[in-house]
Amino acid sequence: MMRILLVEDEEQLQKIIKMNLELEGYEVVTSGDGKKALQLVNNQHFDLLILDVMLPEISGFQICEQVRLKNSKVGIIIISAKDTSQDRITGLKLGADDYLTKPFHLEELLLRVQNLLKRSVEEHAKSLDEYSWEGNYINFVTYDAKGVDGPFRLTKKEVLLLKLLIERQGEVVSRNQILQSVWGYDVFPSTRTIDNFILSFRKYFEKDQRNPRHFHSVRGVGYKFTA
Repeated sequence: MMRILLVEDEEQLQKIIKMNLELEGYEVVTSGDGKKALQLVNNQHFDLLILDVMLPEISGFQICEQVRLKNSKVGIIIISAKDTSQDRITGLKLGADDYLTKPFHLEELLLRVQNLLKRSVEEHAKSLDEYSWEGNYINFVTYDAKGVDGPFRLTKKEVLLLKLLIERQGEVVSRNQILQSVWGYDVFPSTRTIDNFILSFRKYFEKDQRNPRHFHSVRGVGYKFTA
């Protein structure tokens, strides 16, 4: 069953959309608060997000931007009373897949949801969800890994940081980029916390931890992965 997060602070509209989505066979989680919605996204799996723009605490635009920093696959539809061309452009630039202005016909929203989820399933089937090098292995979906001491399990934040570094292979990723992508709007950790993650990665995957070949700290700049 496909899971949808519906973020809408207008209670009656939220109930109507939720009911119609559930009648289509989707599992729907709702929130009327932007900050709570981000917490849900960070702790649960969703196949699609439907975001209102005007929300308490954190706007739908901010949620969209934050989600896209760490997840390029989940579908995002923005629903908003903000109907200018610039509003649409802003939403799409921040990573939304679709933008629907209020008021709208429910049938149109349901068709857009159906089309986006169908596309997401097709793209997911083609995506690479694992990575291996020099006998090491990481599965970014199941969190299973294999390192110098054999198989083990990674934590969610370890997976997020590893994926960010590996996707940016050979580039120095700044501390601010890591904070935005891995910790989001949570309380920011200290530089030492990130250093400890890098030390853990060396323990997991480096044959010689004192002379690392893969996980590098670039003093005053950031962190880098090389295969």
